[in-house]
Amino acid sequence: MSVGDSSDSTPPNRLSPLPREEYIEQVHFFKVLGERLVENMPAQEVLAAAREEVLATTKLPLAIEFLLTELKHQGIMAAGMQLLGHYFTPFQCYVMTEAENDRRRFDLRIGLQILAREAQYRTEEDISLAGLFLFQFEALCRNRLGYDEGLDAIAADPSYNATWRDWILTVRRQIGIVEFADMVYVRSEFYLDKMAKIDPAKTPDRSLLLFGRQEGRIAWANRQKDPLLLFAALHRQLGYPQVPRTRLADPEQRMLPALARRVEQLETRLKLLEDEQRGGIDLERFYRRDSSEMP
Repeated sequence: MSVGDSSDSTPPNRLSPLPREEYIEQVHFFKVLGERLVENMPAQEVLAAAREEVLATTKLPLAIEFLLTELKHQGIMAAGMQLLGHYFTPFQCYVMTEAENDRRRFDLRIGLQILAREAQYRTEEDISLAGLFLFQFEALCRNRLGYDEGLDAIAADPSYNATWRDWILTVRRQIGIVEFADMVYVRSEFYLDKMAKIDPAKTPDRSLLLFGRQEGRIAWANRQKDPLLLFAALHRQLGYPQVPRTRLADPEQRMLPALARRVEQLETRLKLLEDEQRGGIDLERFYRRDSSEMP
């Protein structure tokens, strides 16, 4: 039986491609991976240990075994996740690819937190496609990941139907040109109600609606404002997980090396002053002796 075949498992959530127990174990796997990598444990040892910890009745141990093999051969896990496209979603693969990219400033720990929180959201009963998309899109925005490849990965998620995929690809083409709040607003029930009052004959097709009345009201209220305010309001109303983001380094921590060098310079100057008061500074110790003169 291949990884991802869940014929003997709990039926999957209607909005998630895998059974709920798979996502529960994925949450544990991504959290453990992030916590132990912070402790500078070798990734191969972490994967080997996690393989023994996760529930054996799920397909995750097989997936981890495959990732461990790919890690030994290529040094990265993203390539292995992409080969397991029937188990890991394209968005999961994209986040891991960006996290392992040395040219990016995207922290691997943040990437694993994103994957853990997304998997946690998929285990909940009140999951919605609107909440799932907004979490994934906000993760792209807050962590400055690429919109083109990122939205392509989101659109390829099997959780979304054709209407959602077409709209996500529309967002990909129009992002930066059309305000995101407007794109949410015109696909909401709040917009449909307003149009119905103005001209019932031109009421939009209800099958194209993706967001509810409350989301539409929030989008309307946050037009021409900072998009982060829109995300914050939608997060409070829809209850999807808070998106982790890279924290700025503590200014005090950044100042410590500079202060240490400054103290060393002051100590050197004080020593020179003390030598001068004692009868003069021996300047010969500051000159390099010629190697021919050395005994």
